[in-house]
Amino acid sequence: MTNSFGEFGQAKMFFVIGSNMTEAHPVAATFVKNAVEKGASLIVADPRRHKLAAFADIHLGLAVGSDIALLNGLMHVLIKEELYDKSFVENHTEDFQKLRTLVEKYPPERAGAISGIEPELIVETARRLARVKPVMICYTLGITEHTCGRNNVVSVANLQMLLGNMGVACGGVNPLRGQNNVQGACDMGALPNVYPGYQAVTDPKAREKFQAFWGVDSLPQEIGLMIPEMMEGLEEKKVRAFYIFGENLANTEPDIAKVEKELAAAEFLICQDIFFNETTRFADVVFPAAAWSENDGTFTNSERRVSRVRTASLPPGEARPNWWIFREIARRFGQEWEFASAREIWDNEISVLAPNLGGIKYGRIEGDGLQWPCPSTDHPGTGFLHNGGAFARGKGQFLPVDWTPPAEVPDADYPFVLSTGRRLYHYHTRTQTGRCEGLNDLLSEETADISPRDAARMSIADGEYIRVSSRRGKVTVRARVTEEVPEGLVWMAFHFRENNANWLANPAFDPVTLTAEYKACAVNIEKQVCECQGN
Repeated sequence: MTNSFGEFGQAKMFFVIGSNMTEAHPVAATFVKNAVEKGASLIVADPRRHKLAAFADIHLGLAVGSDIALLNGLMHVLIKEELYDKSFVENHTEDFQKLRTLVEKYPPERAGAISGIEPELIVETARRLARVKPVMICYTLGITEHTCGRNNVVSVANLQMLLGNMGVACGGVNPLRGQNNVQGACDMGALPNVYPGYQAVTDPKAREKFQAFWGVDSLPQEIGLMIPEMMEGLEEKKVRAFYIFGENLANTEPDIAKVEKELAAAEFLICQDIFFNETTRFADVVFPAAAWSENDGTFTNSERRVSRVRTASLPPGEARPNWWIFREIARRFGQEWEFASAREIWDNEISVLAPNLGGIKYGRIEGDGLQWPCPSTDHPGTGFLHNGGAFARGKGQFLPVDWTPPAEVPDADYPFVLSTGRRLYHYHTRTQTGRCEGLNDLLSEETADISPRDAARMSIADGEYIRVSSRRGKVTVRARVTEEVPEGLVWMAFHFRENNANWLANPAFDPVTLTAEYKACAVNIEKQVCECQGN
């Protein structure tokens, strides 16, 4: 996030796009709802009329995968009617003419034809966004989990720069991170192209610094592999050993049948996790890790806040902190890593090597933590980025992008669009929440959400079993007939193994980020005679 959760209470307007906040981020959603009750405006853009839409002044029920067309249509109106922030654009951005030229191709009529939104509503939305300053944009995986996910994010940033909502409190571009500490994992260099603190592996100076500190002669100069490349490499024997750390890939990756074949092909597979799960079935070695409440360390949340985590209970049996497991493996390789605690790792290595974390020390985060960038020990942390329009690269650059359809669209054989996400009562693949009786009582099985019109046309009753099939697999699941879902859409989650949406999902990826297109694939639904489950 460029901005902070603490600003939500003072915000004048929110534009929430591609985010079912009430179920995927219920605490953040509460902040938004509280702000709306105090007078803030809310615009929600999402194919489903989920619960947050009930609080919205405008719900833009766009077609799955049409975000860029909608955003370009909004920018078309802002530029044509000269409603954009001319001063900010002139003084703090570049390549505005490129943006103007591209969005000229997206008048409300064309944007509406692609997105399914009335042109008049696109115009009204643009005018509302221009009337209030600043506006906070929040998004989640509904923006990123597309083959055009990178372009979706760029388009959101284009809109906020055009409106002059960057570098100010209660504005900005605010992705709500999809998992606990996913921000922290990225900060620590758990990406194939950067070292800790987002220092590029292709930068010779960065490599030299880490080589000297780590006492090695050389480090790789090329960007490493992403998960889809690793998985495909297992079958091709380009990847011979695979270390899976805190991830249940056999349930989370698209096209589970393909994923299981790839995992089975691994010559040597190591899993490190707190419980056995569907992925550990393929492992040659399983390291038992301590859970979050059994660890002492740090988490970094969506707003870049580094906070302390303290041990609430001792890990059971042979479970150990993750850093301890990694240190002991290194010792078997003949390397002595001289640290004995998470605090030593942070204070003596991470904050030393990562400039944006340089001022964050354990002694300073005993209370509410600190937000990076925090370059020195007398720095208070940064509540919002790009203050006053000062971007890291100098001026903000408009990167105009064209709309592209999903990789797989409905046809005669598979006439519905399947989109996936999360439900309130369970977390991901239920590795943890599936062991909680109370949560299983609240949600004991998956459903396929369909519209009343589709249900009536196919004589499907609420709670009745249906079969949902794609080109990759099929699952049997109960139908949930709901007004939240528009005609032609099927919506499912991936919490339960037997009817996991990822048996059906398309392994098509964004060409830049290699994020899978979980939000769009073509499926068919059929009424089932017997009440049975399976795939």
